[in-house]
Amino acid sequence: MNRRIAVRAASRCWQYPSNMTFDAMDTAETGLPTSQDLFPPTRADAMARLRDFVARAGRAYAAERNADPGPGHKANVSMLSPYIRHRVVTEREVLGAVLQRFAPSTAEKFIQEVFWRSYWKGWLQMRPQVWHGFIAERDEQRRRYQDNAGRSKAWFDAEHGQTGIECFDDWVIELKTTGYLHNHVRMWFASIWIFTLKLPWTLGADFFLRHLLDADPASNTLGWRWVAGIQTPGKTYLARPSNIEKYTHGMYRPIGLATEAPAVRGLSNPECRPIGPADKLSDGARVLVLLHGDDLRGFEALPPGVELSGVVAARSGHPDRAWPFGDKARAFVTGATRDAARQAELELGVGAELIDALDAEKLLGRAQAAGARVIVTADAPVGPIDDGLRQLLDTLSGSGVELKRVRRAWDENAWPHATRGFFPFKKKIPALLDRLLT
Repeated sequence: MNRRIAVRAASRCWQYPSNMTFDAMDTAETGLPTSQDLFPPTRADAMARLRDFVARAGRAYAAERNADPGPGHKANVSMLSPYIRHRVVTEREVLGAVLQRFAPSTAEKFIQEVFWRSYWKGWLQMRPQVWHGFIAERDEQRRRYQDNAGRSKAWFDAEHGQTGIECFDDWVIELKTTGYLHNHVRMWFASIWIFTLKLPWTLGADFFLRHLLDADPASNTLGWRWVAGIQTPGKTYLARPSNIEKYTHGMYRPIGLATEAPAVRGLSNPECRPIGPADKLSDGARVLVLLHGDDLRGFEALPPGVELSGVVAARSGHPDRAWPFGDKARAFVTGATRDAARQAELELGVGAELIDALDAEKLLGRAQAAGARVIVTADAPVGPIDDGLRQLLDTLSGSGVELKRVRRAWDENAWPHATRGFFPFKKKIPALLDRLLT
């Protein structure tokens, strides 16, 4: 049975009780690789994938990157995004390896893809209200759709691959099974969700947050805003049958798609504000290192001259702010965090402990037991971890233990250039590479 038939056969066999909640469905047997198959949550697996991909990061990537041959057949792209998103491997490591093989001009397209994630983070870092506005609008739309039978069914059908749009329904299966979608498919998916199914973009962005292993607040939120015509005002993205047919190698040519994509109303882009300075550490400070899911190699951001008393790795966000949002992402982050704690022990020569969340009481107890007056962690971009660290800072106030957030050179140098669109930012990439990779 070929891939397309296998996916369609599995889809036709699904039956959903009418009272099933939106997150209650277990993924059916599809014959597709699972998220655990595709993305084992260890640094060793990430580095092996990087080594395997490097030879394809030049002209082959530029020529083939937009094609999606189907689930489990994506050798034309790196499949590194979940590892980079949680910094199991870093942007510097990835591009450093690629540029040992290719000149920057040859690997230009792949280099730009890596920098897109940094660009989105920097853009949102200077406009955090966009993230919080998305959360508020998403919650309001959830209430509206849950309280209306017709809207609720349309939302349910979209989330469960029952729209009758063959490619879209197959992508739902693939996403729920593998925790991943090709970037071009994400654009088509978002366009169909918004303009053909006429569902709120915030519910679609939330759907991705709950199922993608690599979804982060910046690239996910701002990508959906871009498709909807909010991020770049008036500029929308329309999924076209001919484009889908071309880049799926004839697997799909959907009928019934919207032929127009009028811009959606939404929160306009606020003025950017400067990014505040990172915290500084005193020479000789005795610190407890905190690793979190936005940067599982965060100990690399430590300045020289500090005394390490131990490492604590949190596998989720603040206890009051649930993150990761979905089961597959939660399993990936848990495994990757456990592995990161082991890596920290080996590389730093100090004990490391895994904890459930950014729990102030537990962290304070660990710091006091280790004789550390400072808990130091890598800075987190705008999103749930940032929110949790801010809450943790407030809770620790007056305890005698400080929380310090230090920033990687990569973020310190790249983020401030994201004041406008990506094309002005792109002009800065050669200088950024010279500064960050030498």
